[in-house]
Amino acid sequence: MILEGIVTSLNAAGELNVAPMGPIVDESMTWLHLRPFQTSQTFRNLKERPQGVFHVVDDVLLLAKAAIGKLDTPPETFAAEKVTGRVLASACRWYEFEIESLDATQDRTEIRARVVHVGRLRDVFGFNRAKHAVLEAAILATRLHLLSREEVEHQLAALRSPVEKTAGPNELAAFQLVCDYVADFFEATVPRP
Repeated sequence: MILEGIVTSLNAAGELNVAPMGPIVDESMTWLHLRPFQTSQTFRNLKERPQGVFHVVDDVLLLAKAAIGKLDTPPETFAAEKVTGRVLASACRWYEFEIESLDATQDRTEIRARVVHVGRLRDVFGFNRAKHAVLEAAILATRLHLLSREEVEHQLAALRSPVEKTAGPNELAAFQLVCDYVADFFEATVPRP
């Protein structure tokens, strides 16, 4: 099963990277199967330092900002307990991991990581259609180079309804941020006459 969340990793200089990621997990959460693209900072960091932290979050505004590269300031973190890494202070749960294997023979790397420590800060907010819709919109925004403008706009239109019906202020802001990012992306890629 794929569990969407956020991975934090550090480069060799100790600089923090915050990236949404959906690893394949087992229900016991004892291992993570990460699949970052080799062009990503997460891949470079995990190759340099084979450990990190996976977070279960319900803050879709943070997730959306991280997905589209709009984290103006790093989120609040604290030191991980068993790995050299950082834990998001706003996470619900976190899973510190160490890389057991890394296969970089394809564009999308296959990384198997063993969970070495689990922590919990608070309960997950719960099921909310707007949060799920923003999550889907943020994932969609990371695939603009793979999809047509028509497909993206069609999917965003379908996601707008649950956001308008069930969102709080953070979900509304996150959805608008993603929609603006998508519009700017396609505006920049339209050939000028």
